[in-house]
Formats: sequence, structure tokens, C-alpha cells
Amino acid sequence: MRRLTSLLFLFSAFSIAPCSAQNIETQRVYISGTGCDDMKQWDFMCTDGRNSGKWTKIGVPSCWELQGFGTYQYGMKFYGKPRPAGIASETGKYKYEFQLPASWEGKQIFLCFEASMTDTYCEINGRKAGSKHKGGFSPFRYDVSDRVFFGKKKNRIEVTVNKESEEDAVNMAERRADYWNFGGIIRPVYLIAKPAHNIERVAIDARHDGQFICKAYLNHALENTFVSVEIRDLATKKVVANATETTRSSDFAEFNFKVNDIKPWSAETPNRYEAVFTLSRDNKPLHTEKQKFGFRTVEVRAHDGVYINGQKVMMKGVNRNSFRPESGRTLSKAKNIEDAELIKSMNMNAVRLSHAPADPEFYEACDSLGLYVMDEQPGWHWYHNTINGSKLVEAMVKRDHNHPSVIFWSNGNEGGFNMELDPVFHQFDLQKRTVVYPWANEHGLETKHYRSWGETQALLREPEIVMPTEFLHGLYDGGHGAGLYDYWVMMRKAPRCAGGYLWDFADQGVKRVDMDGMIDNVGNYGADGILGPHFEKEGSYYTIKEIWCPVQITNLETAFDNAVLNLDNQYDFLNLKDCKFKYAYKNMPQPGDKTKKATIVASGTLTGPDVAPHAQGILPLPRRDNVDVLEVTVIDNFGKELYTWSMKSNAAKTPATHKELKAAAISVSENDYSLTVTAAGKEYRFSKKDGSLVKASNFTIAGPSFICAKRSDRSQDGFYNHDDKEAEKKKTQYTTYMDQGAFTGFTVDADKATVKATYKHGSLESAEWTFLADGSVKLDYAYTFGGVVDEMGISFAYPESKVKSKEWVGDGPYRVWQNRLHGPQYGYWQNDYNDPVPGETFEYPEFKGYFANCSWMTLHTADGAVTIEPLGGFAPAAKAKTEARPGAVDYIGVYTPRDGRDHILYTLPETGIALLKVIPSVRNKVNTTDLNGPSAQVFWADQSQYTGSVILRFE
Repeated sequence: MRRLTSLLFLFSAFSIAPCSAQNIETQRVYISGTGCDDMKQWDFMCTDGRNSGKWTKIGVPSCWELQGFGTYQYGMKFYGKPRPAGIASETGKYKYEFQLPASWEGKQIFLCFEASMTDTYCEINGRKAGSKHKGGFSPFRYDVSDRVFFGKKKNRIEVTVNKESEEDAVNMAERRADYWNFGGIIRPVYLIAKPAHNIERVAIDARHDGQFICKAYLNHALENTFVSVEIRDLATKKVVANATETTRSSDFAEFNFKVNDIKPWSAETPNRYEAVFTLSRDNKPLHTEKQKFGFRTVEVRAHDGVYINGQKVMMKGVNRNSFRPESGRTLSKAKNIEDAELIKSMNMNAVRLSHAPADPEFYEACDSLGLYVMDEQPGWHWYHNTINGSKLVEAMVKRDHNHPSVIFWSNGNEGGFNMELDPVFHQFDLQKRTVVYPWANEHGLETKHYRSWGETQALLREPEIVMPTEFLHGLYDGGHGAGLYDYWVMMRKAPRCAGGYLWDFADQGVKRVDMDGMIDNVGNYGADGILGPHFEKEGSYYTIKEIWCPVQITNLETAFDNAVLNLDNQYDFLNLKDCKFKYAYKNMPQPGDKTKKATIVASGTLTGPDVAPHAQGILPLPRRDNVDVLEVTVIDNFGKELYTWSMKSNAAKTPATHKELKAAAISVSENDYSLTVTAAGKEYRFSKKDGSLVKASNFTIAGPSFICAKRSDRSQDGFYNHDDKEAEKKKTQYTTYMDQGAFTGFTVDADKATVKATYKHGSLESAEWTFLADGSVKLDYAYTFGGVVDEMGISFAYPESKVKSKEWVGDGPYRVWQNRLHGPQYGYWQNDYNDPVPGETFEYPEFKGYFANCSWMTLHTADGAVTIEPLGGFAPAAKAKTEARPGAVDYIGVYTPRDGRDHILYTLPETGIALLKVIPSVRNKVNTTDLNGPSAQVFWADQSQYTGSVILRFE
């Protein structure tokens, strides 16, 4: 090819003869559906497995397993084996007839497959369309200009798809992996028509300073031809620049000029433009091609960081796969947009396409919504050979090149790299983006996966830019948000950290049509998501949303009483004056109120203060006294909610129903086995064997008892017990410390309406009951313990089978862990009893678990309602772990959280209904709890006396 001399005419008109726009534009006809929502029926036969050996119909595009054919199979069973025994290797044979417009005759016609899994051979009208394509995730196309008919004459396409590739490298790279293996034409099939002389493709490098660099490639060289470009603002449709270049008888034209007053693209400012290219000859337009793009500059500055438009940025990212339970890897435009919107809704700014390129519609969504994309060569732990891999890289880069969202390429995953493919990326990428090696340290990016908090801290002291492409591996309710606060505080302080990508976006469970519609995550393999298989929001969704919110309120403890918000603008490009702040002062319902909702006392909307990116400022609020809660919602420049915080007033920190406690008149009776108190028309029975309350009105109950546990692999020093040969097996188990104390007796004070149970030689020291005139009873308890603990407090035994629902005012609606306190907000919440099996059933929020900052909680049961009102202190709004506070009940435990059937996360002790000083942290799939940062560390009880006060009402 010959380099051209530039003839540049900025903002000049290029005169062309009138011509039908439709005749010179690229046209497209789908012969399949555009996605899983509008499949077209093709003739189909599967050679093995379900519904095999006969011609029938199938929807295209689709994964044939989800349409009732072939064999379901997960890749991990055959890991490392290119052709193992037992592998599902059926073939699908497709036939379809279609017609093409008569006006297409004489044009260049391409038959395009967005993806077909895995080896695909195609004939059209009995003639070979082209070479067999090998690889299940990548686009490919054939020039069929001389093989198709036009007008009324029908065309016949016949496609043979082999689920397994004939090439070992393809099977190893794409199919011996930790995900479901499918077969079929999984993405759309269509034909495109271009004029005989046409623009084959364009490659754009538009920079944030307005420099527009571009190559327009022609399908062949022509004499006396020009390519003109007109740049339009996609939002306003205004023409902002135009230029013309001669081809000088070559097969490409180059542009390099400056566009003034452009609006740059970033994840925060996704401003886009459209370039309209026209190929002309002798003043006659031959072909018009349109291309959306954005002006932005991406730099990886060695030993420094990742820069977008000259600004250092951090990836707040997630790994995302194209997946749905009912359709596998076949999606639709709406579903791709849904994925991108959900990612943005967590205040993320980045997504890694693990472990293969996505549908074109997903990149379009990332362009328009604003997400930084890492576009990945297909593969998991092995790599494609250079010959076939080069074809796949070329197809990906050519297709995705002009998306402003694509800021990185990825050369595979976790060792599945082929360095010989790097030049192929750069050959077709005009922008010369950095090629990332996820899990490795290459090209100045240290991307190691699943390092502990301490290991990550060490990596951050190394000279390379640290950007883990997978971290905090999710599993059920573990990972993701659990530990993120500690990691993110550390990463933001590090000068050479570029953020990271959580693993992963959503569970990849298949709806098994052969198993009554069960969602099959293959045990714990596919259950790694922040979201469930149908995008059910797990607790970490809100944790991530809060921690990664670009606008942070830094004085949550004092904002209400000072009527001012201290704000930290963590945006990279936006001023806070572009945001809105909605506030609402609310009163919370009290136990027993018929109105089961908060009451808004005052509300309003304020424009954000003038605070530049990465700066701090304040926002004064209208003051309102004598209310419970201040709720603040930050709205971004697009009108989307970033996050809502809820802050309690000091007045709300004492339950209103019991600010003045009045004792009841009591009568006491006893026998050899029990002591019975009658007060305010209610009867309470206590056991003389152990001092516990065993009967309260209609409730048969037992407690309080001291509960205390540590992880079973811990030594008494809090660390992994290397002296225990069985320690590795115990890392998800918990050992209960048994209270060895003895009950010493009751002390009754009728004048004060109290009964006090005392103990010796153990942990529980006393439980004093004060009977109140309103029918409730106050419990003051004390215990002493010394040692390392993961869980500590008192508990009551009550049959879980009798519990129907709960309502509470406190942090919710999701439960918390010691290392995942962010996310839930203070308010009124309620939910019915549920007990989902993690990874198998997906009902959220979970009923059971640990609940923070509770003003009161009512459990509705078969025996009636029991209300718990902690007194004396609450877990702080700042979500920081605190030292012991006299009278503090930090958490209410509602039975024991359930783990998956494989018990990979925890096997916690049974706690019934508990009032807890210490709750467990939760691990992730890779790292045990204490490897996840300061918030996850074991609690050291120092032999102090720990006390708590709570009011109980049995009705």
C-alpha cells in the first residue's frame, strides 16, 4: 500500500452528485433472530444426546442444550485434557432458506456469524462458503457475493457445527474451563451488502484534545477516488467538522486533523460522535459508512498509573460473562443493556469481558452509559495457537476497535497467553492499546489474582502498576463486598494502583430443562456472582454501591446534628455542582405501630456545591430537630441515584417507647423446679436448674446462655494453628467455647420488680430481669471472657420452625458480617421467613443472619410476637469496629446463616436468637477470613466484663 498525501479541508463542503442514500449505504438482513428474544426457526438435527438423530426445528441463535438437544456439560471435569473420554461431542446440522432483495445484485455480499460454538462449516446454495471456522466466541464472515441469488429465488444455507473443535488448542483454551460448555449458533447470523467499490472498515484514533486520526480501508484500490468524513455530535446531530482525503489509487485513506471544542468521552462523561465516511469517484458517491466513536486518550504510564484524558483513574470493575439461565451465552440487545446498567448501578466504571468477546450490543451499551472495557481473547488457562489465534484476535480487534469504551485488550487469562499474538493486536489497532495479561506481570501491569490483603499491600510497594484483574472471589454471600472496604482504602492510598476487577458479576447457573427447571450452578462452581442467576441482588451489591460511590459523605456520625454534609468528590472529571442532593427528615415507626413505614417530616432537593474532582467540600442542610433520621440521596448528572445514606439523630439512639421505665407490681411463686413471676398480666417462668427463662406468656424459650466461638483452625493466639495436623480441614468450621459455669441462685426484689440470676466459675455472670408496667421486661446481663473469638454474646433458644416473619428498625434490609458492614442503611424493614440454599435457591434478602444498629426488632411467630429493643448503644454509622462499650448490644443474630451444601464458607454454631458483641467475618472462595484485611481480624476478648441491656416484649 502506498502512503497518501493529505488534502485536508476543514469545515469545507465537498460537492457530490445526488444519489439514493439507501443504495450506497451498508445494508443488513438477518436470517436468524437478533438474539434470544426473537429467534428464527431453522431445520436442525443433533447427532447425539437428547432429541438426537432426527430432523426438527430449533431457534437460532441459541445454545442447543437450552433448546432441549444434546448434552449438558461443565468444563472443569475435563480440565487439562484435549480429548478426554466422556466428553460431549455432538454435532448440530442446520438448514434454512431465505431471500435477498433484488437491489442487492451486483453488490459485495458478506455472510456474517457473530459467534458459533465451536467449529463451523458452512455451505450456501451447495457451495462452500469458506474455510471452517474454529473457535466458539469470535465473529467471522465469508464473502458470498458469487454464491447467492437475488429477488424471488431462494437461497439455502447449510451449517455444520461441531461442539468440540478438531483443533486441540481450541478445546484446551475455550472448553476445558470453569464454565458451561455449549454448542450451537449462539449469536446472530446476517448478510450485509455494500456497493461493489466500498469502504471495508475504518479505524479511528480520536483523542481528548480533538485530534482525529483515522484510516479508511477500501475493499480494493481505485483511481481518482476520495474519502470524505463528516463528524456529527451524536447528541445534538450538529456537524462539528468535515474533511476530505484522496486515495491516490491506494486502498486506504488517512485523516489527521484537529476538531475544536469537542466534548471528551470518559466513563463519567460518555459523549459520543458519529463519523460519516463517503467514498466518491469523479464526484459520484459510491459508498457511505457510519461509525460512532468518542474523543478520548488512554495511557498506561510506566511505574505511575492508567490515565484517561490526562487524568489518573482507578478501575472500579467487575468480571462479566455473557450469560442467562434460560439461554446460556445467547443474549439480546435488551439483556446486554440490562447487564451494563446493573454494572453502572453499583457505581462501577469498568468491566472485564471474561473470558471472551461480548455481543456487539454490550460494547454499544458501555459506550453510551460509560464503562471502561477490557476486551479479552477467548480462553481460560490454555492459549490458542498462533495461526488460529491470529484470526481470532484480528476479528475481535477489527470489530471492536472504534468503541471508546475499549481501553485494554487482554491476551487470555491466567496463563492462557500467546505472546506471539501481541503483534497482531497492534497490527490492527490504530490506537495501540495496552495488551493486558490477566494474572501476570506484563507490560507494566501487575495483575495477580486473589492476593490476600497483606500480599496486596506488599505488591503495592513494587514498581509496577498494580491492577488485579480478579480479586475478592465471590461465593454465595462471601467475597465481593466482604473485605472490599479494607482493600479499597489501601488501594486508593497507593500511588501506583489502578484499581481492580471483582470476580464476578452474576451466577452462571443453567436452567435445566431436563431437571424440572432447576438452576444448576454445578455446586459451587457457577455461584460466584454479586447477583444471582436472574440478577437477584445479594448483600454485596449494596456494599459495593456504597464503597464505590463517587460522592462520599465523610461525617456520617455528625452530619445530622450539625446539619452539614462533609463531601469527598471521588469523581475523576465531574464537579459536584453537576449533582443533586435529596434530603428527607423522617420519623421511624415504633414497635406495635399500625403505620408500618417511616413518616417524612421534611424534604427537599439541593444543588451540589462547587467541588472539583478529587477535592472536598461541604453542603449545609436545613436543620430539623426532634426527628429520628436524616436520609440523603445523591443524584448524578444523568438523574441516576448514586447512593442513599441514612443517619440517626442523637435522640433516635434511645428507644422512644422506654425512655422512662416504670416497674410493674409483681407476684412471685416457686416450686422445686422453677420460679414464676406474674407482672402486668403476664407470666414468666425461670428454671432453677440453670437460671434461664423457660416460659414467657405463650412462648416456650430458653435463655440467656453464653455463646462464644472461634474458627476451628485458629490457635489460641488467633493465627492459623500449624501444630494442628487437621487444621486445614477446619478452616470453615467453628468451635464453640462451652460455658463451664454454675448457676448459684436467684435474688428477688419485689420492690424493684427484679429477679436476678447469678453464676460462678464460668463466663455468664448474671442475668437481671426487671418487669415493667407496660408488660415488657428489661434484661441486664454480664459475662466475662478472655481469648480470641469470632462470635460472642448471649442467645435464646426458640424453635426456628415457628418463626414466620420479622420487622425491624435498624440497618437493612440485608444482613451484615464483621467485614461487610457497609451497604445496609438505617430504616424500617420487614421480610418473611426464608431459608434459601446458597447456590441453589435465590431468595433475598436472607431472613437469617446478623443485623446491625437495631433500635428494635419484632419476630412474628406461631406463638405470637416477640420484640427486642437493645439499650445503651449501637454499632456506629461510620461502620468502624469499636471497643467494648458498656451496655452495648451491637448486633441481633437471627438464627444461623446457611452455607451451601459443600460448606466451603463456614459451618457456624447454632445461636437461636442472639444478642451479640462479636459477629463472624466471612471469607471469600480463595482466602480465609483473616486474610481479608483489618476488618476481618479475630476479636481479642481481654477478660473484661461485657454487659448488655435489652427490653423484651412477648405478645
